Amino acid sequence: MKALLDLVYPRQCAGCGMRVGEAEGHLCLDCISDTTLLTPPYCEVCGEPVSGRVDHAYTCHQCATRRPCYDWARAATRYEGPVRDALHDFKYRQALWLQNDLVQLLVALYHVHLHATPIDAVIPVPLHRRRRRQRGFNQSEFLARGLSQEIMRPLLLKKLVRIGYTGSQTSLSANERVKNVRGAFTVRQEAEMEGKCILLLDDVVTTGATVSECARVLKNAGADRVVVLSVARG
Repeated sequence: MKALLDLVYPRQCAGCGMRVGEAEGHLCLDCISDTTLLTPPYCEVCGEPVSGRVDHAYTCHQCATRRPCYDWARAATRYEGPVRDALHDFKYRQALWLQNDLVQLLVALYHVHLHATPIDAVIPVPLHRRRRRQRGFNQSEFLARGLSQEIMRPLLLKKLVRIGYTGSQTSLSANERVKNVRGAFTVRQEAEMEGKCILLLDDVVTTGATVSECARVLKNAGADRVVVLSVARG
């Protein structure tokens, strides 16, 4: 069936637009090889890469100055090149067929950093109902659903809720983003968080202000640990 569909509707690479051919998914081998995977050395808290050689545990200036509320965060790639194009199409053009390609990056990330960690539940960063209405879906929820199925961990939806409409944070500084998201989230049925290790998932993490605020309210609700995975780091 897949071969027949490829014959009738040839898959095009989400990065370069060329025909994918025999490769699985919607990214060609050339674009996959052009993807910048994030590897050490990086900040042990937020996962921001550092240039040069580091032979010791490293914490970046931002995390040392204002420690995030999550335990640590990791991203699979930089928010650039083919992955940026794929995420943009997935998020803003409803290219939902790219879900599996993006989920597989998260699966690989999970096995690198969390294969021995007893994760109790996967929770996506929620959208405000107004933004969800505009976009039609929550991209982080789709990714979290795919990841939870792959790693066989429960997916908790509508437990972490966005109650404040913060608008776009693209033009805001790191400090402004922290203030902008303060109080924007709440947790329903707090008892379900008690003592749990939560895998918080977002599509892209930039300054980390949003996931830190999510982690803060999850821990206030009783969560023991909150670790963050994202497809890309901006």
